[in-house]
Amino acid sequence: MYQVTQSLVSGILTGGIFALLGVGFSLTWGVTRAINVAHAAFAVIAAYVAYWLLQMFHVDPLLALVLIVPLMFSLGVAFHRTLIKPTGERTHDLELASMMLTFGLAAAIENGIAYVWSPDPRVINTVYTGKALSIAGISMPIAHILGFGLALATIAALYFYLERTFTGKAVRAVWQNRVGAALCGIDLERVTSITYGLALASAGVAGVAMALIYTFDPATQFSWLIYAFLVVIFGGVGSVLGSLLAGLFIGIVLGLSGLLIPFAWSNLLLFAMLIAFLFWRPTGLLRR
Repeated sequence: MYQVTQSLVSGILTGGIFALLGVGFSLTWGVTRAINVAHAAFAVIAAYVAYWLLQMFHVDPLLALVLIVPLMFSLGVAFHRTLIKPTGERTHDLELASMMLTFGLAAAIENGIAYVWSPDPRVINTVYTGKALSIAGISMPIAHILGFGLALATIAALYFYLERTFTGKAVRAVWQNRVGAALCGIDLERVTSITYGLALASAGVAGVAMALIYTFDPATQFSWLIYAFLVVIFGGVGSVLGSLLAGLFIGIVLGLSGLLIPFAWSNLLLFAMLIAFLFWRPTGLLRR
């Protein structure tokens, strides 16, 4: 029973970070119908920036977010205006065009990171790395707790913004009915740029949270991208709460499956469950 509880807690802590990694990916897919395959690559950029600030200036990764979040938000706005928007104006199938475009961008980012920082794996070591809290005999690494806290706080902030602010409601209106939103006077370009800014800002936080608990290298973006895709498919395109539930589910499955099968088989189990889930509910848990 102890092992089950320990695996369950570990899965929940990790799953919250998976949810954050996927929520921005889900937002941009839902609002613009563009599939940003480079989403995880931007998260890896944030992880390397946090690593560099720690190594060069001894800035804790949590404090580094003060710089990383606005940097990633600005990068998201620029990314939309210089790449996604012009692509959308020149194609009738933005999903396919954006997927091909951002796949190439992801490869370019990976090579750029390898050139600047080398392809060697990196690990963030802080004063709390390797330390854990023990509650009722259950060990919880502090890095995992902090990453989970970052994820919950960011997802809660996104949910509040989308549900309670005027601009957030405009974002929801655009992903529900783009033409209707335009007819109501909503500035589609401004709303979409903000959405991309929020998406990459959340990816930046997710990248730092992932770097707190995992080693990373330029090619890590591909494994992170798989989790982002799984979150969107399970949770539903454009749903913040769906992304949270999906991330927690994925984390729990990976955590508990380690007790029953070899770890190398965990992803196979997850994809088998995904196929069964798609037959039952192809639109995801909480698709808008």
